[in-house]
Amino acid sequence: MTPAVRSPGASRPGASCCAGCARLTVREETTMKDHRSLGRELEIFDTDPLIGAGLPYWLPDGAAVRHALEQYIREEERRSGYRHVYSPVLGKRELYEISGHWDHYRDDMFPPMDLGSEQVVLRPSLCPHHALIYRSRARSYRELPLRLAELGGMYRSELSGVLGGLTRVRAIQLNDAHIFCSLDQVAEEVRGALAMIRRAYRDLGIDAARYRLSLPGSGAKYVAEPERWERAGALLREALDEAGIAYEAEEGEAAFYGPKIDVQVVDRAGREATLSTIQVDFHQPERFDLAYIGADGARHRPVMVHRAVIGSVERAVAQLLEVHGGAFPVWLAPVQVVALPLAEEQRPQAEEFVRRAVEHGLRAELSGPEHGTLGARVRRHRLAPFQAVIGPAEASAGHVSLRHRDGTRPAPMPVPEALAHIA
Repeated sequence: MTPAVRSPGASRPGASCCAGCARLTVREETTMKDHRSLGRELEIFDTDPLIGAGLPYWLPDGAAVRHALEQYIREEERRSGYRHVYSPVLGKRELYEISGHWDHYRDDMFPPMDLGSEQVVLRPSLCPHHALIYRSRARSYRELPLRLAELGGMYRSELSGVLGGLTRVRAIQLNDAHIFCSLDQVAEEVRGALAMIRRAYRDLGIDAARYRLSLPGSGAKYVAEPERWERAGALLREALDEAGIAYEAEEGEAAFYGPKIDVQVVDRAGREATLSTIQVDFHQPERFDLAYIGADGARHRPVMVHRAVIGSVERAVAQLLEVHGGAFPVWLAPVQVVALPLAEEQRPQAEEFVRRAVEHGLRAELSGPEHGTLGARVRRHRLAPFQAVIGPAEASAGHVSLRHRDGTRPAPMPVPEALAHIA
């Protein structure tokens, strides 16, 4: 299915005024709530004190949204030349001492765990693992840029006072990637990452509040390499300027190893957060002694570009809940079509419709008369992109009557045609 932001029928010629009003009523009703109340009401996620603060679990509908989002970004990355990897969520303390996380980021990491004579740590970031994957064998300039991507888990020891819903959590599933390239390839790779972010926001219906060029401040938090900071900052500025993107430079917001572009979003309460990021890193390639053999036969140091298009899955879903009020685009909706038999006599036809919808790759379910009147069931499933009503006439003819979420109702159509219309 092709991602689409607008609901089917929303711009259909001849759509009635009442249909538009129905759509607005659904949006107005749900987008007034923040993602925490909406996510629990719609059974997207929840928490339990026995699991702990900042550790939400995903309910079936939330897992369906998350899976669709992950499928989307993996396919976008594949089309853009990324290779996907998997890496462990644990690493030896020594790994993070080499990367610099232990010196500059220790306060945000969970304490190390003793494992025999070694100490292992829950990773706060994926980049050290990807650096090791890069250096697992000799590399040639012909392989660059090498784009490694992973939807991977990482863990941050956030204070309980700043935790909230899906936006600030302790266990994070990050849409992360690291591009290993030569210096003269950096600007093009940053532009490519910016284009991916803008394309994803378009497909997801998300608006960026602003773009921020995050620069270092003072103090021991940052690696003291002024020449590299200046060079990396200049590359990011160049990419933003060439893309025609307005941005604000802010000191004290950089990663400890380099400056970054942060794409900021705003929630219903007006709170700002970073969703997407691009970072230029000269530091870790040096720390891990990364290299490639150039056209001249000599050994050269690659540059490491860190990039997250949709950021953490948790924060992305929080933003999507508030943007769409739970009325997700069809491709992202947890249930894409609900079959509504008018009476018990039409249950077999409704069950067969659901079976065929699932075979078509759709997320479908049945809501029978035991759940109330047809009107009550229509209201209960008002956020589903499609409802398929099956009464006596539809059952005898092998048809369904589709209701779009925006209120429009095409003429009854054969089941295969209805499934093709939805898909």
